[in-house]
Amino acid sequence: MPVNAKNQQEFELVIITGMSGAGKTVAVQSFEDMGYFCIDNLPPALIPKFIDLVKESGGKMQKVALVIDLRGREFFDQLFTSIDKIGSESMVKPQILFLDAKDHALVRRYKETRRSHPLAGGGPPLEGIAVERDLLDDLKGQAQMIIDTTELKPLQLRERIIQRFSSSDKQVFNVHVLSFGYKHGIPIDADLVFDVRFLPNPHYIESMRPKTGLDKEVSDYVLKWTETQQFIEKLHDLLKYILPQYKREGKSQLILAIGCTGGKHRSITLAEYFKKRLADDGYHTYATHRDYEKGKREG
Repeated sequence: MPVNAKNQQEFELVIITGMSGAGKTVAVQSFEDMGYFCIDNLPPALIPKFIDLVKESGGKMQKVALVIDLRGREFFDQLFTSIDKIGSESMVKPQILFLDAKDHALVRRYKETRRSHPLAGGGPPLEGIAVERDLLDDLKGQAQMIIDTTELKPLQLRERIIQRFSSSDKQVFNVHVLSFGYKHGIPIDADLVFDVRFLPNPHYIESMRPKTGLDKEVSDYVLKWTETQQFIEKLHDLLKYILPQYKREGKSQLILAIGCTGGKHRSITLAEYFKKRLADDGYHTYATHRDYEKGKREG
């Protein structure tokens, strides 16, 4: 049936994909709660046909989320062709949300649910995870948003998705500033990672050790040094140049990760600093501190 161009309206399309066990069920439930029309496990070859149905709905479906995963492995190779095809339609704005997690977290989740990995062929989950990572590598590179759910509880994942996709202004470019500790591992969903372990460390001052970069005493200490100020200005100059390039490339969010040893003092101080400074530059910013609770326990 031909589509009547007069009845076509621009609509939003989110493709939810990623590693099995990384949280796609929570994600699609979150989109349903935000009023999206959701379909789980749609074969990629059917995406263009479904888009035609959306166009013919006369604007009744303006927000659509599709879950695509390797349960339909025989159709998965057609996903790239389908994405290219719908991306050429001016009324469609496809975004790819890729959910990931570290191997140990995925293995633990499979053991907790007593499920077998769809690509493990009856073997241990880790074998299926390795195959899946290889198959999804190119798709991950095309994603506009990647979320690492290793340390996220379902409620936190839901909040992250709602924070990003419930905005009425979909042209906003979000900068997520993330602090972390290298001793706990580098965040796998970061776009840019900066190591600030070369800066003076408040950990060695007894009165500051139990505190964090959210405390003024610690923040003032980290920021007072000449090397800190030089680093801040050089990084800010880089970000002023590079953020518009990411935005022009079609990304809707950039994750800027700043790490120190434990993720407690220097990284939190600078994450909070850049959250405020980039907001002053006109970006929509928010900060999270991945290892904040670990730092408090270790302090």
